Amino acid sequence: MHGPSPDNPHPMEGFPQVCFIRNTVRNPLIQVGEYSYYDDPEDSEGFERNVLYHFPFIGDRLVIGRFCAIARGAKFIMNGANHKLAGLSTYPFQIFGNGWETVMPGPGELPYKGDTVIGHDVWIGYEALIMPGVRIGNGAIVSARSVVTADVAPYTIVGGNPARPIKARFDPEQVQALQALAWWDWPIERITACLPLIVGGDIAALQRAAAAAR
Repeated sequence: MHGPSPDNPHPMEGFPQVCFIRNTVRNPLIQVGEYSYYDDPEDSEGFERNVLYHFPFIGDRLVIGRFCAIARGAKFIMNGANHKLAGLSTYPFQIFGNGWETVMPGPGELPYKGDTVIGHDVWIGYEALIMPGVRIGNGAIVSARSVVTADVAPYTIVGGNPARPIKARFDPEQVQALQALAWWDWPIERITACLPLIVGGDIAALQRAAAAAR
């Protein structure tokens, strides 16, 4: 057995509220790894509607790694939401045209935070909000209804508004070992064979299994 097919949008038979995201996203500026899923009983195939202010002329990307779990209502604010801050007013007059386009912001006048990047094996809780340019490290957990305005270190649990670190899931040496193992990049056959170790808590045992497979 090699687990569910990553090409099946609904891998749980009779349970359509879970969807492997990469099968339903059409925007080329959204990249999603295999087995990452969105859980929504109303419209699990509509993940893309939760990526907001994502205008193609800006060009920023949302990148999500493999094996991520994203709960219902989690949203990603992209750079198109930003307004010019240097003037007396932040109102976007230019978007309405009819003569107002003469105050179109010039290059560099709108805040730009870059791509939003979600690592591998990340759990994003119910109605969490991820702001532009945030990078969330591998193995991190974002608590429900958190507002993430800054980068999240690997294997860190964050929560609140703005989100702050609550605790580290592992000590620094263990995090370093897990990052080096990068089990999410293994062939799916090896992942399947090592599942008891991956969902267990013995990093040394997983390291031994990885070494034996080389």
